[in-house]
Amino acid sequence: MTNEQAGAVIVLVDAMLQDNRTRITDFAARNRLPAVYGLSEYAEAGGLSAYGPNRLDMFRHAATYVDKILKGVKPGDLPVERPNRFELIINLKTAKALRLTIPPALLQRADQVIE
Repeated sequence: MTNEQAGAVIVLVDAMLQDNRTRITDFAARNRLPAVYGLSEYAEAGGLSAYGPNRLDMFRHAATYVDKILKGVKPGDLPVERPNRFELIINLKTAKALRLTIPPALLQRADQVIE
């Protein structure tokens, strides 16, 4: 990223990346790379912003699937579903460190603003 002089970074959801989120957000900050992440934990760890499904809702929904399976429903008979609620989290502290101005309209749409 630094050799190619990337202007920004998008970090997708991945278990290995999740385990290294502090290293990744620190790298982005050290190299002044604005980054958007797929999980809220990255913004909480110092990332600029996160946009993705509400994980608590997804876990709750998964529990209903487990309940149905334990009651005898075949997993193959259960529908594949998409998340229906997404969250936008913006870390203003990181934006200020990167000397970025977040538009007021985007801040109003955010589910959480970290100051």
